[in-house]
Order: sequence, then structure tokens, then C-alpha cells
Amino acid sequence: MKISQRLQQINQMIVNDYQHIWDCCCDHGLLGAALLERKAAQQIHFVDVVPNLMQQLEHKLQRFYPQTAKQHNQHGWQVHCTDVGQLNLADKHARQLVIIAGVGGDLTIALMQQIIARHPQHQLEFILCPVHHIYKVRMAMKQLALGLISEQLVQENRRFYEILHLSTMSEQPISAVGSVMWGTNPELEANYLASILKHYQRIADGLNNASSSATEKAFIKRVIADYQSLIPYCKTA
Repeated sequence: MKISQRLQQINQMIVNDYQHIWDCCCDHGLLGAALLERKAAQQIHFVDVVPNLMQQLEHKLQRFYPQTAKQHNQHGWQVHCTDVGQLNLADKHARQLVIIAGVGGDLTIALMQQIIARHPQHQLEFILCPVHHIYKVRMAMKQLALGLISEQLVQENRRFYEILHLSTMSEQPISAVGSVMWGTNPELEANYLASILKHYQRIADGLNNASSSATEKAFIKRVIADYQSLIPYCKTA
């Protein structure tokens, strides 16, 4: 089963042993199926709030990955038709990874706030790949006291994505503009930085031409300054 470059990168970042992986991506179960194929966890959980989509997915899983009661307990799958923010995760002692990708930054933040609030005693790992507002997401994850495990930058269909692997146990701070993802692919990084600076400069220009608050203007100015600080590290040879 072929998956996108972005999902492939997420798949490659999952190298630890987990008892439960919660696939909350808007990808019709493609990532979860790839994880199920390679037995990345004892249980792969497919989560989405759309009933018809989940019914179709469950039929496909039953067809291609039928499971006996014994297999279900060892390496199996479950389908959950529910709001991601209302998930009831497994026991707090289980090693669990929650993947949220393919949704906007504001929704990503809201879902993360709900999941962590519902499971204050759990030690959890997360992989996040929002489609917008990554700076805002990073700042919000810092406020939730999460730490960084790893991060990657990927380009797909002329769009850039940041993929964050975070943990409630990690003490490595999360940078608002990224840290360890820089310095591996100069051309990709330079193109991304130019793109994101252009994006925020357009926002700044729009704020200057509108009746925007001083707080909004100050925030965008700060974002631009933070990304501009990366320019010396993102010059191609």
C-alpha cells in the first residue's frame, strides 16, 4: 500500500516499542495500515469522528487484516468512531503514541489540550503534523509542558510540513521555530524559510493596512524576527 511522503516520514520516525498507537490522521487509515503491516505496536487504534468513513475502514481492515481473538491480544487493531479530544486511552502504565496529522494548527492545539487534560497521570508520546500555524502549535505545546524527542521537515506537493515527535517525559525544550530539524538539507531548509517568511510578511502587511490590535502586530513581528534569526544557518552552498 503506497502512502504519501509525509506519512512515510512519520512512519520512519516511529522506532520505539509501543503497546498502543492511536492513528488520528485524516488519511483514511493509510498510516495505521502501514503500522499494522509492520507490527509497530501491540494494538493499532484507528480514530475518526465520521461514521461512514470508519465503517468503510473497518470493512477493509476485516478483509485485509482479519484477526482471531489471540491475534487481537498480540498484534491487532481497533476502530473508534469518536472525537479525538474525547479519546479514552489505555491504562496509564502502557506505552502509548498518539498521532495527529492532517488538521489545522488551532484544532491540533485544542485536541492536545483535551487529551492531556483527560489523562493527567499518563506518560504519553505524540507525533504532530499540522497543516497550518506550526509556530502557534509549538508555543502551545511548550505551555502544555511537553518536550521534544525529534522533528523533521518534509516537502510534499509543493507544500512544507513540520513533523514533531513530543513527549510528556522529555526534558528537551521545544523551540518556536525548530532546532534539530535544521542543518541536514540546506536547499530544502532555505526554500522553506523563504516561504514562511514571505507568508508572515504578507500577514504583517495586511495588519498594517487594517485596524489590527497592537498585540497582533507585536506577535507577528516576533514570529518574523524568530524566523529571520535562522537565515545564517539556512544558506545554500
